[in-house]
Amino acid sequence: MTTLAVVNQKGGVGKTTVALGIAEAACASGLSVLVVDLDPQSNASAGLGVWNGSPNVDDALADPTPGAALAAVTDARWPPEGPCPQLVPGSYALASREPQMAADLVGAQDRLRIALAGVNHDLVLIDCPPSLGLLCINGLFAADRALVVTEPAAWAADGVDLMRSTVSRVAQRQGTPTIAGVVLNRVGRTRDNAYWAQQLVERFGADMLPPVPQRAAIAEASGQSQPLRSLGRRPGAPEAVGAFNELWADLQSRLA
Repeated sequence: MTTLAVVNQKGGVGKTTVALGIAEAACASGLSVLVVDLDPQSNASAGLGVWNGSPNVDDALADPTPGAALAAVTDARWPPEGPCPQLVPGSYALASREPQMAADLVGAQDRLRIALAGVNHDLVLIDCPPSLGLLCINGLFAADRALVVTEPAAWAADGVDLMRSTVSRVAQRQGTPTIAGVVLNRVGRTRDNAYWAQQLVERFGADMLPPVPQRAAIAEASGQSQPLRSLGRRPGAPEAVGAFNELWADLQSRLA
C-alpha cells in the first residue's frame, strides 16, 4: 500500500481535481483506491458523489482507536459500469476539529495515521486542505509520499518551495513522506502560461510530472460528480483522460 498526500498551501490550484483524476486513472489500471477527504470544504467527497457522509473523517479523527477510519469507508457514487474508488468522506466539522487537536499535546500530528491503521487499499490518496495547519500536517504524517500541485502563475514556484520545506521537516521527524513529484495543473495555451510553466520546469527539473491541461471537460466532470470517462467523446474529455493516465503512469513508476 502507498499513501500519497496531495498538497499545496494555496487554494484554487485544482488540487482536488488532480487527486480525483489520479484516483480515476489508478482505478482504471486495476488498483484499489481510497480517497481520504481531509479538506473542510469536502470537494473531493462532492466530486465522488457523496454529500454529508456519516461516519466521516472528522469522526475518525475524534476517535483515538487505531483503525477508526475503517468504519467511515464508503463507495463513490460514480456510474457502476466502471471501476470506482472508495472514500472516507470529508466534513465541514473539520474546521473546528483543528483547534481541538491543537490541545492534544501528545498525539495532535498522528491522529489520521492512527485512524488509517488496517487500511489495505493499493493506493490511499489524502486530499489535504490548502493550508499548513494541523489537518495538513496530519495528512503528511500519515503519508509515505507527497504530491505537490501547482499552476503556471507568478509566485507558484515559491509556494512549491514552501510546501517542499514543510514535507522535509515532517520527514526529519519520522522518515516520511518524501516528495513524489510536482504536477502542473490547468496548463493553457497562452504565452503567459508557457512562460511560468517553463520557469517551474527549470526550477524543479526531474521532480516535474506530466502536466494536466486546462480543459472545460475536467471542470464539467467534477461539477457533475462524474468520472471523466463518463463524458465520452465530448470536446476535451479524451485528452483529459489521456493526460491523467500519463500522469498516473509516471507517478506510479516513482511510487514503486
